[in-house]
Amino acid sequence: MTFGTCSARSRQFGLAGGTGVCAFLLVCASAQMLRTDLDWLRAPLSFYLIGPHALWVRGAYFALATALLALGVGYYRALSPRARSAAPLLLFACGSLGLVVTALAETNTYLSPPTLEGFIHGVAAQTAFLCTTTAMLLQSWRLREDPLWRPRFVAAFALAAFCFIALWVQTLWRDVPRGLTQKLLILAILYWLGLAASWLRKSPAPRAAAAPLAMDAVSR
Repeated sequence: MTFGTCSARSRQFGLAGGTGVCAFLLVCASAQMLRTDLDWLRAPLSFYLIGPHALWVRGAYFALATALLALGVGYYRALSPRARSAAPLLLFACGSLGLVVTALAETNTYLSPPTLEGFIHGVAAQTAFLCTTTAMLLQSWRLREDPLWRPRFVAAFALAAFCFIALWVQTLWRDVPRGLTQKLLILAILYWLGLAASWLRKSPAPRAAAAPLAMDAVSR
């Protein structure tokens, strides 16, 4: 496989990732306005998977799950062999799977008794959050090993660290509206994912690709 082909395909993965992130953001933001029966400050996003417009929200979860996979594969292909690591890719895949299970398993609500399906939903949601934020941290850290991607390292790692810390604050701090803190955390994660997708779409061509061109110019 040539460097040019690898770079072009990485950009395609970036486009797929960005599309999935935008779809999730658009649908879930619309659901906040359309579901007047829910208090958006207190209702977690899982509650929007039940009732009116739930099918659209479930589709948005699938779109974001696809985006996580696309970004994981895209960055694995885009980075130099020295900077590559299977760990972020596997964690993005686990986060993607967690999102799919979260969308399919109905959550427990404040008015319903706890169920096994609701327990599975909760575990899957926490798995998706934890795996995704950890993948963001590890993937950001790997950028520093590639000279072409190193300028992105500080911004990517700082934002990923903020999301990781915010996840634990949101989990442990119970005195604030759960819906509000969860959605702010999701917005921060989406910002990192969208930024990563944008960088991948503009991914630099590896320097090795330019070598044959330079040699050809010299020979002439």
